[in-house]
Amino acid sequence: MNTADLLQRALHFDFLSLEEGVHLYHHADTASLMFIANELRKIQVPSGKVTWQIDRNVNTTNVCIANCKFCNFFRRPGHDESYITDIETYKVKIEETFRLGGDQLLLQGGHHPDLGLAFYADLFRKLKELYPDLKLHALGPPEIAHVAKLEGLTHTEVLKALKEAGMDSLPGAGAEILNDRVRRLISKGKCGGQEWLDVMRACHQLDITTSATMMFGHVETIEERFEHLVWIRQVQSEKPADANGFLAFIPWPFQDDGTLLKRLRGISNNVTADEYIRMIALSRIMLPNIKNIQASWLTVGKATAQLCLHAGANDFGSIMIEENVVSAAGAPHRFTANGIQQSIKAAGFEPQLRGQKYNYRDLPEHLEEQVITY
Repeated sequence: MNTADLLQRALHFDFLSLEEGVHLYHHADTASLMFIANELRKIQVPSGKVTWQIDRNVNTTNVCIANCKFCNFFRRPGHDESYITDIETYKVKIEETFRLGGDQLLLQGGHHPDLGLAFYADLFRKLKELYPDLKLHALGPPEIAHVAKLEGLTHTEVLKALKEAGMDSLPGAGAEILNDRVRRLISKGKCGGQEWLDVMRACHQLDITTSATMMFGHVETIEERFEHLVWIRQVQSEKPADANGFLAFIPWPFQDDGTLLKRLRGISNNVTADEYIRMIALSRIMLPNIKNIQASWLTVGKATAQLCLHAGANDFGSIMIEENVVSAAGAPHRFTANGIQQSIKAAGFEPQLRGQKYNYRDLPEHLEEQVITY
């Protein structure tokens, strides 16, 4: 393979194969990958703006039977620290989110063995009755698959009911690496990779906007990373023409602090800043049919995330008023609304507040500044 030829094909939005992506990973220099990805970003997102969001990650429950080896957040059923969030707690968190300029909950939890479709549908309806303008970016493919199995329903039946109850969009949670060799080692209790993709296909057929993710830098091979990208690209190519499908892709490195993967198997996060920047660039190159690429400042920090804006990323994600899952595995970084905007400006771009569907939002006239306490 010729590296220069592959980069030229990428500039024409060609779908590079798994093998061609692996070749670029091993043979293309970082500057070349950044240049090509940045050119693609300028074509796909020509405004020169970098989007960001104000929302809050709220957990429905921390009870989970999936037993993922990278998760410190979950508790087994009956544990003294287990909980199901009650409606009064939601009210406090939502009203604070509105005061801080947010308009959305990223609502996720665990695979609770006793919480089925009625629980989530009733919760979504209640939240929408109380707060009609609130956006619910809720659950994820593993949770949809879990509920479908509990109820004996199809993915489509579960998703249709949740959409009718008020779910606005579905996050790309639980993708990790989609190859089932990897999933058996790190997240055996979750749905398989092909089922994850099938849930997303069902979402797109129902015109439910989704995102896609990749958590890398643990037990996967480089080939399995690029297989993951190719599979996501394929599902996006199948979406109805009038559907958003995957509106964004967010890759981040495995966070290892205190996890079973590190304690029992000695697997550590060895992803360098250079490798992360290269993966951002290669995500833009390998996913020409996904418009938005998000840099994970939460896991890699401000400086690396800023460089990613010159390597194909066009989105800085959310300030995350609250986030409990990735942080529990050691992600230490935090942003306020002012801080995230200053970081985007310092990288040479114009910050633009957005909603979940990448609609531009005006900054609230009286934006209460968050105080970082976690």
